Amino acid sequence: MFELVAGLTVVFAGYVLYEVFKTVSETNRRPPVAGPAQEKAKLPPEAKAAAAKPVEAPKPAAEPVPEPAAEATAPPPAAEAAAEPASAPISAPPTDKVISTLRNPATGETCPVPTNYRFAKKWVKDALVAEGLLDRVYKAADLDDVGSQQVKEAIGRLKSIEKYQG
Repeated sequence: MFELVAGLTVVFAGYVLYEVFKTVSETNRRPPVAGPAQEKAKLPPEAKAAAAKPVEAPKPAAEPVPEPAAEATAPPPAAEAAAEPASAPISAPPTDKVISTLRNPATGETCPVPTNYRFAKKWVKDALVAEGLLDRVYKAADLDDVGSQQVKEAIGRLKSIEKYQG
């Protein structure tokens, strides 16, 4: 039995080598793909002279010049935008800090923000319940489409709580 398996393996390896060498030899025998330089070499002398001449692009028509008086009467939009914020109260710019890790405040352990409830660590699930974002710790089989959406929103709200930000 062992001799039969060894023989079939040798035959299969020989067939694979044959196919590989056949493919390599076919690619070496093909003529190279004709490029632009080779196409010009095949052209008659009259066509070569025509191809050597530069082609002139059509000139665009003259564009009408806008009247300067029309521009001077309208106030620039930048001046209007600058005048409005001066009357409004100045607030601090929003922080667009991207939270990519969560930190367990009890142990200091950090983990990436879970994209799916199934992959969330146990302490993250417990924190969702402790903060009142979820009513209980769900099993994976308990979640449906609506439940999954609620869990995603709860994880998003947990990211915004400062003590869990890693």
